[in-house]
Amino acid sequence: MELIVTEKENAARRIADILSEGSASVDARGDVNVYRWGDTRCVGLSGHVVGLDFPPEYSDWRDVEPAELVHADVVTRPTKQDIVAVLQDLAADADRVVIATDYDREGELIGKEALDLIRDVNETARADRVRFSSITDTAVREAFADPEELDTDLAAAGEARQIVDLVWGAALTRFLSLSAGQMGDDFISVGRVQSPTLKLIVDKEREIEAFDPESYWELYADLTADGETFEAQYVYEAEDGTENDRVWNEGDAEAAYAAVADAASAPVTDVTSYTRTDDPPVPFDTTAFISAAGSLGFSANRAMSIAEDLYTAGYISYPRTDNTVYPDDLDPEDLLDAFSATRAFGDDADSLLEGDLDPTAGDEETTDHPPIHPTEDVPTEGELGEDEWTVYELVARRFMATLADPAEWEHLRVVASVGDRRLKANGKRLAEPGYHAVYPYGSTAENYVPAVEVGDDLAVSDARLEAKETQPPRRYGQSRLIETMADLGLGTKSTRHNTIEKLYDRGYVENDPPRPTRLARAVVEAAEEYADRVVDEEMTRQLEADMTAIAEGETDLDDVTAESREALDAVFESLRESREELGDYLSDSLKADKTLGPCPECGSDLLVRRSRQGSYFVGCDGYPDCEYTLPLPSKGEPLVLEDTCEDHDLRHVKMLAGRGTFVHGCPRCQAEAADETADRVIGPCPECGADHGGELAIKTLRTGSRLVGCTRYPDCEYSLPLPRRGDIEVTDARCDEHDLPELVVHGEDDDEPWELGCPICNYQEYQARRDLEDIDGIGPATAEKLEAAGIEDPGDLADADADAVAEDVEGVSADSLREWQQAA
Repeated sequence: MELIVTEKENAARRIADILSEGSASVDARGDVNVYRWGDTRCVGLSGHVVGLDFPPEYSDWRDVEPAELVHADVVTRPTKQDIVAVLQDLAADADRVVIATDYDREGELIGKEALDLIRDVNETARADRVRFSSITDTAVREAFADPEELDTDLAAAGEARQIVDLVWGAALTRFLSLSAGQMGDDFISVGRVQSPTLKLIVDKEREIEAFDPESYWELYADLTADGETFEAQYVYEAEDGTENDRVWNEGDAEAAYAAVADAASAPVTDVTSYTRTDDPPVPFDTTAFISAAGSLGFSANRAMSIAEDLYTAGYISYPRTDNTVYPDDLDPEDLLDAFSATRAFGDDADSLLEGDLDPTAGDEETTDHPPIHPTEDVPTEGELGEDEWTVYELVARRFMATLADPAEWEHLRVVASVGDRRLKANGKRLAEPGYHAVYPYGSTAENYVPAVEVGDDLAVSDARLEAKETQPPRRYGQSRLIETMADLGLGTKSTRHNTIEKLYDRGYVENDPPRPTRLARAVVEAAEEYADRVVDEEMTRQLEADMTAIAEGETDLDDVTAESREALDAVFESLRESREELGDYLSDSLKADKTLGPCPECGSDLLVRRSRQGSYFVGCDGYPDCEYTLPLPSKGEPLVLEDTCEDHDLRHVKMLAGRGTFVHGCPRCQAEAADETADRVIGPCPECGADHGGELAIKTLRTGSRLVGCTRYPDCEYSLPLPRRGDIEVTDARCDEHDLPELVVHGEDDDEPWELGCPICNYQEYQARRDLEDIDGIGPATAEKLEAAGIEDPGDLADADADAVAEDVEGVSADSLREWQQAA
C-alpha cells in the first residue's frame, strides 16, 4: 500500500482528486478523512501534529526557576492525537510513504515529524519526498513522477527555530511574568522575534512624540495662458544651491506673497519637457505581495490567509517565497492563453499575447519556489468570496503587469518670473499606459499644464500663502513594518505576518497602523534597562543566519541551539541582579496601563479588573476597604485609552472584539446614564404576559447595551437586542400580530433613520434572512462548500469548530473561519 501524507486536509483532498482522476472515495475515521483509490491512501495533517515542550517536571511556573529552562531537555509530544493515530494505523501497512507537505522549512519539518511517527510503527517502508509550488494537475503529476529525498538539513533548520523560540520565549516570559506578579491569562509575553519587532514600533512612537514641528510657508498662484489656467508654486534657490518650495522665514514668505499678489502678469523664463519611462513591477515575493495587499486594505495576516486558501485551491502558486525571478520552465504564454478565455481578463491577456513576452525580474533568485503567480486554473468571480477575488485579481494582474510594456510619461516644467521671484508648474501626462492598462493599482493621476513658450506673458491671479508645519514620522503600516523586518533580518517570509498578529493578540499594539500600548512600552523599556539583548535585532538576525546555515549544511542543529542557550545564559546573568527592581517597574507600568482615574468614593485608583468567571469590570484599588465597581460590556477585551472624561476624570475604554470592536467611553457616564433612564414599557411579554402580567420594556443597561426585555426579569429572561447607538422613537403604529409599537432608530448624523419596526418581527426577519453570504469574505462558491459541510447559516458557523471545518472544506483556512465566526 502507498501512503501519501499532505500538510492539510484540503490539500489531501485536491491531490487525491488529481492523482485518482476524480475516482477517490473518502473513508472517515472519526474526524480524520482518508482518501483511497486502488492501493493508495492519502491523509492530510493539520500542520504540526506534534509539538515541542519541556518535560512535565518543568510545567509548574512557581516551582521552577525560569533560568532552569535554559538548559532543560526538550521533548516532542503529539498535539493532534486523532490524526497521529490514523497516520500510524495507515503507516503500519504501507510499503511506500510519500511526503507531500509544503516545500519550505516548516513544511519540511512537518514532513520529517510525520515520517518519524511512521518509523515508530514501520521501519522498512520506502520514503519519498515530492515538491511542488502549485497544487495543479500538471505540477502535482510532475512532482509525483520525479520524487526526491527528504531534506533533513532544511527540516533541522525548522526544528532549530522551534527549539530556540521555545527556550527563549518560555524562559523570559516566565521570568518577567513572575517578577511582575502577572500570572494566568495576563502573563507578559516575550519572543525572540516578537520583542525586537515590538521595539521597532515603540521606537517609532518615541520619534513621533519627540518630534518638534517647524513652521514654514508655501506660496501658490494661478497662471493663465490663452484662457487655460493652471497652478504654480513659488520656488527659490536655497543656500546649498538646491531648489526649495518651503519658505522658513515668515517675513520672507510675506514679502514674496506681496510681490506675487501685486503682479498682473509673469513672463515665461524657462520651459523644459522630457519623457520618463515607467518600468513595470517585478514579480511578487511574499513581502511585496503583503505590501500591495495592504494598499487594498488587507492586514498582513488576512492577506496571507487568503493567499494560502487560493494556493490550496490550486489558483495561485505557493505564497511564501523570496524569489522575484520566474523560472525558465514557467511559460507565460500558456498562462495568458488560460486567461484569454475568461471574461475578467480575456481582453488584457489577448493584448499581451500580441506583443513580445519578456517578463521583468527582481534582484532575488532562489530555487525553492517561483514568485507568486496565478496558475492555469482560473476561477470565475462567482466561485470566490469578495476578498478572495480581490486578492486573486491582484496576483493575476501583477503577473500580467510583469509581461507588459513600460509606461511613458510626458513631463512639462514651466517657470515664470515676477521680478526676481520664480513661479514653477510641473505638468505630466500618461502618453503610453503600458503596464498600467492591466495593473490599475498604481497612481496614474495627471497634472495638466498647457504648452507655452519662453517670453509668453501669463496672467497672474489668486495668490495664496499657506502656513504649514512639518509633520512627525509616520507610524509603520503593517506592510512597511514587514518590509523593515525583512531589511533587518527579523523573522522569515513565513513568520513575519504571524509575529505582527501576536503583537495584537498580546495587547501590545492597537489600531492600524499599529500603535504601542502602555504595556508594550513598559516591556520594551524594562528590557532596554535590564536586559537589552532581549530586544536587540542583531542577536535575532544572527540566529536567522545560523538557521539558514543549517539549511545549507554549513552547521548543525546542536551547535546553533547550544550557542543560543549560552546567549540566553548571559541574559539571565544581567536579569538576576535586578529581578526585584524589574518586577516593581513592570508592576507599576502594568497598573498604570489598567488605571482609569480616581474612585468617586475613596479617591483611590479605579482599575480594569477580571472576575473569577472571566468577565471584565472596573474596580477600586482600595478593595476590600472600598467595594466601588462599574460594569463593562460582556463583548470584547477592554483597552484603556488616553482620552479622558471631562466630567469624571476617567479614561475612556475601548472593547476589542475583532470587527465588532467599539469605544465604550467613560464607564461611569454609561452607568449613570442607565441609572437615569427609565424603562419604557411598550407592550405585553409574549412568554409570561398572559399568565403573569409581564411586559416588554426598552431597557438601557449599565454596560451601555440596550435591549427589549421583560419587566419580570430575572423571573422571565425574554429579551430582544437593540442597537447601542442612536435615539429610539416609539411610534404610534402597532404590530397587529404582537401588539407592540413600531420603533425607529435615529442616528447621530444626517443619515436616514432606521425603521426597525416591531422588535419581535424585526428579530424574526433578521434570523430568517441571514445567510452565509451576508458575511464579508464569503461568496457563493464558498457558501456552497460550507453548506455541503453542514454549515447552513451564520448560527451554524458561529458554533462550528474552525479547525475541523477547515480540514473538511477545500480552500478555506481556519484563520478565515475564525474571522467569519466573529462576524457571525
